[in-house]
Amino acid sequence: MSRPVVIENFVPPEMPWFANSDLYLATLTTQVFMSDLDIQIPTAFDPFAEANAGDSGAAAGSKDYVHVRIQQRNGRKSLTTVQGLKKEFSYSKILKDLKKEFCCNGTVVQDPELGQVIQLQGDQRKNVSNFLVQAGIVKKEHIKIHGF
Repeated sequence: MSRPVVIENFVPPEMPWFANSDLYLATLTTQVFMSDLDIQIPTAFDPFAEANAGDSGAAAGSKDYVHVRIQQRNGRKSLTTVQGLKKEFSYSKILKDLKKEFCCNGTVVQDPELGQVIQLQGDQRKNVSNFLVQAGIVKKEHIKIHGF
């Protein structure tokens, strides 16, 4: 059992009027236990909790969303990555069309955790999302654009 904290006839010297107040009389009879206090322990904030919520055991091709991200390289250089496309699509043909459409280079990378990922040079997030919707590969509400 916790040790009670008892306030005993304490009147601050600069507040003699406090001795006759109702608040003072109420505090004389109040016992506060440390176990009664609501203590909230701060937890670490996870900025990727929303993205990782759906990652429990599902394969990369069976997820609901297609994730379009940007990765900063060095200086002003950046990469755009596209992951989560269904496995029934030909990644190399999609990449070929993306490269022709946006006049940039790219590649398909095999990742052990994420499966196949399309990488494009430059910040092509909006272009890629518009292309995937117009081509009928993915619906607009199933695309998540990450970054800046």
